[in-house]
Amino acid sequence: MNQEIVITCAVTGAGDTVGKHPAIPVTPRQIADAAIEAAKAGAAVAHLHVRDPKTGKPARDPALYREAVGYIRESGVDVVINLTAGMGGDFFFDPENPSKGGGKTDMANGDDRVVHVEQLRPEICTLDCGSLNFGDGAFIATADVLRVMAKRIQAVGVKPEIEAFELGHIWLAKQLINEGLIDQPPLFQICLGIPWGAEATTDAFLAMRNHLPEGANWAGFAIGRLQMAFVAQAALLGGHVRVGLEDNLWLDRGVPASNGDLVARAKEIVERMGARVLTPAEARVKLKLNKQR
Repeated sequence: MNQEIVITCAVTGAGDTVGKHPAIPVTPRQIADAAIEAAKAGAAVAHLHVRDPKTGKPARDPALYREAVGYIRESGVDVVINLTAGMGGDFFFDPENPSKGGGKTDMANGDDRVVHVEQLRPEICTLDCGSLNFGDGAFIATADVLRVMAKRIQAVGVKPEIEAFELGHIWLAKQLINEGLIDQPPLFQICLGIPWGAEATTDAFLAMRNHLPEGANWAGFAIGRLQMAFVAQAALLGGHVRVGLEDNLWLDRGVPASNGDLVARAKEIVERMGARVLTPAEARVKLKLNKQR
């Protein structure tokens, strides 16, 4: 069991959750306020997506990231900022012309997927390490795209958090590590229950953990009603934990959560298990982060 736990809060995500919850953060100010709320509740790391302020739909405009990050940095509240670099990989087939994307397709090359990371220099950004069927569409991150992204992330001193949705993603990440594109020690996030990646089961969790490279730092989570159960499982298996409205909208059955609520409950679970929740400063040391501006 891990006795020193880093809590990450994923405060909004890119899912179709606006309107399904009374207070999904949408604007840069709301997203920043959610990160600050999570930090005050005990999260060492805030994981950020941005959304179109007018529609609530997922976005990847660097100006929106700059605004949200600016509010956090100006607040005086200490929290490790973790920006997604997972946008720009969504593909939905056009049934009339399957060689081209239709509908909600949003494809970008490796350079464009990390522009905001290069500009803002967070301490962490995500690196979704492989393609998969993702709901009714697909998420595409090929090895050549990931090499471009990893090299550019490495060049600005940002720690990539390797998002692994199935075992093949861990295999590909280990190849990038062997090629020198990801610095030691690597940081992994095991993502469970997202259709159609690894199921949210103890067997799947254990199998993925057992394939991580020696010396890796890692966390894990499951979505929906299993979120808190997998807080406990991640701690028991030796990892760190993630909660937040990106992954789960409910505190209890029929009770909408806030990010602060979810962090507070995760903190209680971890502490009742006898572990200690790390501060942002302690998390930087534990995860070997480069302090950014």
